Amino acid sequence: MSIIRIEDVSHVRFTAPDLTAMRGFLGDFGLVVVASDDSGLYARGAGPAPFVHATAKGDPGFAALGLRAESVGDLAVLAAAEGVFVEDFDAPGAGKVVRLYDPDDRLVEVVAGQLPVEHLPIESEPPRNAASSRPRLRMPVRLRPGPASVVRLGHCVLNVADFRACEAWYKSRFGFITSDEIELAPGRALGAFLRCDRGDTPTDHHSLFLLQSPQGPGFNHAAFEVAGFDDLMRGHTHLKTARRTPAWGVGRHILGSQIFDYWKDPWGHELEHWTDGDLFTAADGSNTASFHTLMGVQWGPLHPMFDTAQGERR
Repeated sequence: MSIIRIEDVSHVRFTAPDLTAMRGFLGDFGLVVVASDDSGLYARGAGPAPFVHATAKGDPGFAALGLRAESVGDLAVLAAAEGVFVEDFDAPGAGKVVRLYDPDDRLVEVVAGQLPVEHLPIESEPPRNAASSRPRLRMPVRLRPGPASVVRLGHCVLNVADFRACEAWYKSRFGFITSDEIELAPGRALGAFLRCDRGDTPTDHHSLFLLQSPQGPGFNHAAFEVAGFDDLMRGHTHLKTARRTPAWGVGRHILGSQIFDYWKDPWGHELEHWTDGDLFTAADGSNTASFHTLMGVQWGPLHPMFDTAQGERR
């Protein structure tokens, strides 16, 4: 049993020395800055979350993971169990927050009671003609150029020092369920995709992925859902034209099934566009998978580490 059950990831926080450069990158990535001053900025997607990405001025780094609890009452339960306080949340949307530190001394902000914002308009995806069904009649596809329409933060991936210790910490507090545990060899776990426990309500294949890394704890990437496949490809073209730094993509993952496209911000932090991911309920259980399956694709380029290895062998 966990102390509470969160309903989703909320936000990610970074630090960066140049807020103007970060603002420019976020705009090209498809996020909208909603508040800023000399000390930091906040950016949102097109969905109801008041912000999904925050940057404070400072040396480059990852600052915090945000999780969303179901209610302020749940925050009170969590705070009492952890011996901390429920505080006012000084950020767009206000609300309340409980601040904890995970086994790698990483700040985790658990929020509730935020005021949602109105959805921003996004261009609807046109229907697709396929050999078995042709719903788009007498209607050409004409996409406007520009950034992708980021809708929401979908998941965050963290490198950890001790996978089992971090897994136990996050599960016992927030009710995560393993979707796929990654094994280097039978019985030797490397990490796991964790989804929220929403009972019979379908939820993303993973909201959090914990990965034991030889480099030690740190930020791996954060992933943002976009409007659809055409929107993802429009964003890819825009980021390429803007000479942003690509990381991996476009392709379709095996685990989670998402169509993905990874890019790096000006300080090397990876942010992902994704669409068409798997949804599961609590009853769907857990699976195991290999590291090769984790890094594999159903179509698209191999992960750069495999491309490099193959290049060296050639």
